[in-house]
Amino acid sequence: MIPDWRRLLPWRQQEAPMAEPPKEPVFEQPPREPGAERMEFQLSLRRRGISSREVLRAMDVVPREQFVLPDYVETAYADQAMPISCGQTISQPYVVAYMTEQLDVHRDHRVLEVGTGSGYQAAVLSQLAGEVYSVERYRTLADRARETLGRLGYTNVTVVAGDGLGGLPAHAPYDRIIVTAAAEAVPQTLVDELTEGGVMVLPLGEHSGPQRIVRLTRHKEGVARQELIWVRFVPLLPGQAREL
Repeated sequence: MIPDWRRLLPWRQQEAPMAEPPKEPVFEQPPREPGAERMEFQLSLRRRGISSREVLRAMDVVPREQFVLPDYVETAYADQAMPISCGQTISQPYVVAYMTEQLDVHRDHRVLEVGTGSGYQAAVLSQLAGEVYSVERYRTLADRARETLGRLGYTNVTVVAGDGLGGLPAHAPYDRIIVTAAAEAVPQTLVDELTEGGVMVLPLGEHSGPQRIVRLTRHKEGVARQELIWVRFVPLLPGQAREL
């Protein structure tokens, strides 16, 4: 057997163990101050041109997190559209604020909303108008929005399941009408439900591409039209959905 001479040499230095590479420091994110997200939300709206104090206040007091799906609660105030049930969406906050500002709602106004969705836009309008009527073609969405609005105390909002393109003649005329889905042509039925001097704001254009927000004002001589920003909305469809 050949001896292992390395063991017989007392002066041999023992090999030092390999040093571990230094660990990268881990910095914990400081906790966000209460209300910081809401402040950023308000600042974002102001930076993008929303100037109405009444609209900004309405956007501030309505709890958007109550109107989104559970998976989106943490990002409810992000400036983006979010999916809700029935293949529909809740519009991004800026678009909600912009359309509301263009609508120019006052406390003595009766407002019709076509496309209730989650009920968020109706909740914002409830802070500005005397009465809000909202029509939704999907019964599931109408029932859920009605429950949410009632639970949060928005008692001046009435949600109806029905065909939004037919308006809501039982409570017409309306001082203001807002449509939250894209129409390919101006719905004459809704124009007919406006008061003289009444205003309607809606996205108008082909369903396959972007649309323009359009502001219509009804006068004795006809309807004045003003084209505003480009947007992308889900299509406005006729009739009440048979399912959902």
